[in-house]
Amino acid sequence: MDSKKEQYDQLLRALLPAEFFDYFEITFVQTGEKALDVYLDELNRPPVAYKGERLASKGFHPAVVVQDFPIRERAVYLHVRRRKWQVESTGAIVSNTWEATARGTRYTKGFASFLKDVFGFVPHQQQKP
Repeated sequence: MDSKKEQYDQLLRALLPAEFFDYFEITFVQTGEKALDVYLDELNRPPVAYKGERLASKGFHPAVVVQDFPIRERAVYLHVRRRKWQVESTGAIVSNTWEATARGTRYTKGFASFLKDVFGFVPHQQQKP
């Protein structure tokens, strides 16, 4: 039988966008009366485009908040921190590029598509309470 951790992981994978699990790990979950905040950090995988370069890890960019489908009448906010690296030969800061949000929004692609189907357009980003 699966451990409790594996069971919780399966549940989260069923509730949250699949593409996030390919590139990020959950570091913290906070449940409030009106919101579920999930904190994700990018996995330590340097950009493939710089495979031949020497890269030095430089931590994370500030978190970006992405809204997903509500769960049990709670808004769901994904706090996503992307890693950054410095190319030692040039000093340039580089990062991976993920297309997990709908263009021009802070909604996951699936949630933005749903909103567009319902309203005929994607409404402005809801502000976190």
